[in-house]
Amino acid sequence: MQPALFEDQPIRRVYDEKTETWWFSVVDIIKVLTQQPDATTARKYWNKLKQRLNDEESQVVTNCHQLKLTAEDGKQRLTDVATAETLLRLVQSVPSPRAEPIKQWLAKVGFERMQELADPSTALDRAREVWKKQGRSEKWINQRMAGQETRNKLTDYWASHDAGKSDQIAILTNIIHQEWTGVSIKAHKQMKGLKSQPLRDHMTEAELIFTALAELSTRQIAETANARGMHPNSKAAQQGGRVAKRARLDLEEKTGQKVVSKENFLPPPRTKKQLS
Repeated sequence: MQPALFEDQPIRRVYDEKTETWWFSVVDIIKVLTQQPDATTARKYWNKLKQRLNDEESQVVTNCHQLKLTAEDGKQRLTDVATAETLLRLVQSVPSPRAEPIKQWLAKVGFERMQELADPSTALDRAREVWKKQGRSEKWINQRMAGQETRNKLTDYWASHDAGKSDQIAILTNIIHQEWTGVSIKAHKQMKGLKSQPLRDHMTEAELIFTALAELSTRQIAETANARGMHPNSKAAQQGGRVAKRARLDLEEKTGQKVVSKENFLPPPRTKKQLS
């Protein structure tokens, strides 16, 4: 994953397809805030700040995770990462003239979750404009947004029933997907020729509809059983996925067309003449 740039300074980041979340390097943000010339000094500052926040029982450190990012030596190393929402809280703990610019930068690149929580229409309008520019039809956009609302209700349920950690959401999401499609999320992305691109942004209208059916069914089954924790929610995910699978197989039998598709919205590859 290519780093984002803040005033020509790279901010390493990685996109978690399964949870649809961007994770940013905490040290890179600290380096910008403290205006340190090297990562080692910024890392020492972060370690001290982390200890202070721990002593204060701040949720900021708890919400940070470790993922492998490319280090300066080119090797993949475990690095503290956080979402934009957590970073916005972290910025408030660092006295810096760069605090406001970095907040504005997070908003500009479209990941200011706090703003979206205050005004959800902001995120929806931004997404709609992006999809329009990418050539999506109004019908596809409406289905994509409806599916996202269905997913949000499901992940909210998981979060309130002891299954809301990022790794748990990833596992449950893949169970649902595997059940209704017959392939894992990773395999489905490979089928479509995707790498870092979000799978849902490259689904056909039919794939979006069946995904929404699977996730709606999962939530309603989980609510009926009052599923709490991973095992009960895994069972609900399997059952919800199978509801959509039966509907998929029925449709495929009647139409003779496969629902799970290789289609994507990637731009066509450039020819040698265009590259020259």
